Amino acid sequence: MAGSSQLVKELREKTGAGFLDCQKALTENGDDIEKAVDYLRQKGLAAALKKSGRETNQGLIHSYIHMGGKIGVLIEVNCETDFVARNEEFKSFVNDLALQVAAGKPSYVKREDIPAELIAKERSIYEGQAKEMGKPPAAWPKIVEGKLEKFFQESCLIEQTFVKDTAVTIKDLLALKISKIGENMNIRRFTRYQLGEA
Repeated sequence: MAGSSQLVKELREKTGAGFLDCQKALTENGDDIEKAVDYLRQKGLAAALKKSGRETNQGLIHSYIHMGGKIGVLIEVNCETDFVARNEEFKSFVNDLALQVAAGKPSYVKREDIPAELIAKERSIYEGQAKEMGKPPAAWPKIVEGKLEKFFQESCLIEQTFVKDTAVTIKDLLALKISKIGENMNIRRFTRYQLGEA
């Protein structure tokens, strides 16, 4: 049966999307959960793109302490209205982002935040590594680009896979939350502290 209540429940737990959205996603994808998840992610990205131009000057600054006081995170996430900033789902999302920063150790929110000189330095290191591997010069650019992509995925919060669901990136999660809550959101900044770390 298309969009059966058990499948809808399972999809809602996986994605956090609304009942009707989950039912439609399952119907459109022949009750295939994985395809329905991809469908909802695509819809979420489309909705997020429509809202991306809207101003976000409300939000929340949240602190998260992990491992008995050994790791701490301070994060600012913005939204459009104070109403959403006080919403439990938004607060839970911000807490999940703080947990991600604690676990994933990103250095930047997005790749545009990385200084050009650091990218140039990383590129130079990867070129040296490609040469040391004895690969032909024609293969070096592809190797360097692959290593740079991995560097971006590790260094940028928005590109990391979500610690609670590795099938989803933080960018996808943000898009889904924008779609579900109905407001533009922006991960503005964060600071991660680890005891004894310089």
